Amino acid sequence: MKTVLFAVPALMIAVPAAAQVMAPTEYVAAAGASDLYEITSSQVVLESTADPKIRRFAQMMITHHTKSTADVKAAAAKDRVTAPPPALNPLQTRLVTELRAQQGPARDAAYVTQQKTAHDQALSLHKAYAMQGSARALKSAAGKIVPVVQSHITMLNKM
Repeated sequence: MKTVLFAVPALMIAVPAAAQVMAPTEYVAAAGASDLYEITSSQVVLESTADPKIRRFAQMMITHHTKSTADVKAAAAKDRVTAPPPALNPLQTRLVTELRAQQGPARDAAYVTQQKTAHDQALSLHKAYAMQGSARALKSAAGKIVPVVQSHITMLNKM
């Protein structure tokens, strides 16, 4: 658990950078990485969780973040923005590895902690692009994603 706790503050360091105005390709890449991390970590926790709340939340994460990835890709195409397929960044890869190393309630707790931080970061990313982005369709997509991410944060805060 200590490893996860040290890794999570490191993820938070990325929040101010993500909140800066970014190019459309950077936004698409960051949004894709965020979604992929939330999907992948949710798949990991679903392998073992016995907690019905975490199971429902993780399944919802897979559904919602698959949709937001599709929405961002469609908006990028509309704006003629080309970006690489979603890929985890090194920190996200490490967090997934750490999550896989946990078992039982420790994995569940690590998942919730990681998701809280990841959703805070995602909220900053999408809010910033919705307010200051330069590509119209991507700005609109980001604005539609914000309340979804906010609802996830509300759910996480009740776990």
